[in-house]
Amino acid sequence: MRIGIVGCGYVAEFYGNTLPLHPELELVAVADRDVVRRTSFARTYGATPVASVEELLADDRIEMIVNLTNPRGHHDVTRAALAAGRHVYSEKPLAMEFGEARELVELARSQGVELACAPCSVLGEAAQGVWRAIRGGTVGTPLLAYAEMDDGLLSAMNYRDWVNDSGVPWPHRDEFEVGCTIEHAAYSLSWLLAMFGPATRVVSFGSVQDPGKLPPGARDGQAPDVTMAAIRFAGGMVARLTCSIIAPHDHELTVIGDRGVISVHDTWDYFSSVRSRRRLSVRRKTFLSPVPRPHRLPKSGVAKPRSSGAATMDFARGPAELAASVRERRPCRIGAEFSLHVNEAVLAIHHSVHAGAEYEMTTSFTPPEPMPWAR
Repeated sequence: MRIGIVGCGYVAEFYGNTLPLHPELELVAVADRDVVRRTSFARTYGATPVASVEELLADDRIEMIVNLTNPRGHHDVTRAALAAGRHVYSEKPLAMEFGEARELVELARSQGVELACAPCSVLGEAAQGVWRAIRGGTVGTPLLAYAEMDDGLLSAMNYRDWVNDSGVPWPHRDEFEVGCTIEHAAYSLSWLLAMFGPATRVVSFGSVQDPGKLPPGARDGQAPDVTMAAIRFAGGMVARLTCSIIAPHDHELTVIGDRGVISVHDTWDYFSSVRSRRRLSVRRKTFLSPVPRPHRLPKSGVAKPRSSGAATMDFARGPAELAASVRERRPCRIGAEFSLHVNEAVLAIHHSVHAGAEYEMTTSFTPPEPMPWAR
């Protein structure tokens, strides 16, 4: 599938570096308002640079738009691409407002095109490995999950000096204004939803604990820098998800069942270690095995990407999944309904700082199939 990228900023390099892992994706053109960024990116990754979305959409060769713009621009760019009859893969969030996200899903359906949204880490080896182990009965009946998405006290770090290999600075203003929950909670949440099905209720709490981190002139001083959510799933599972840019770095996910527990060390690493411990009974005592059992990860056949900043993720695997779903005429594993559900839950958690704690989910989705190499 021939693709065009909109937005050649910090995250675009992560996609550009992993595109060669998926030769079925052909990068045709890239658009960015900054002439230096679009020219440099196009030269590095062998594409044609253009100045606007309109120019990109005028190129009839392009079948899919990969939307890597600022989060506030996601809705408008995706809407224009869908209206032009293009498939769209968007960076998270699908939209900053739930009504706009729902509008995009309805537009994609009416246009007969596919829409999907990051993150795609649920398609990675670690996620598929822990999911396979759970399906195989490693923990028995799943009862509870704990998910952490903490990134350390960001305001104490030298984030103004962070640049990618192309010299593009980390967009700290956007990160602080949009908030860590919208930026990062979907990494853990998408795993939980794929494994355990739709959520029905979210009870959450958000707070701004480090207001001094915001740069002068920031537009939104109330984006929470810590959120905590309890999530109930239609199948009966419950999960606790924490997200912050205050607590020490921790991206672990643990699922507790009636026969044991299984953990993934880092959900930002496609090849993170997966270990389980069985529940044992000796005489009158019941305890978890003191020796964790390592689980061999399934092999996707795709080469391991090099680390990108704090993550080892194949960012292009999401567009590749969308392209494969079109080619194979099957539902995309991270398609429109799934992405809308993730977006709704994330926004519910994010807005708890203003709107209150309890939220009843209004959307649902058909649970995705595991990857064929992980069944």
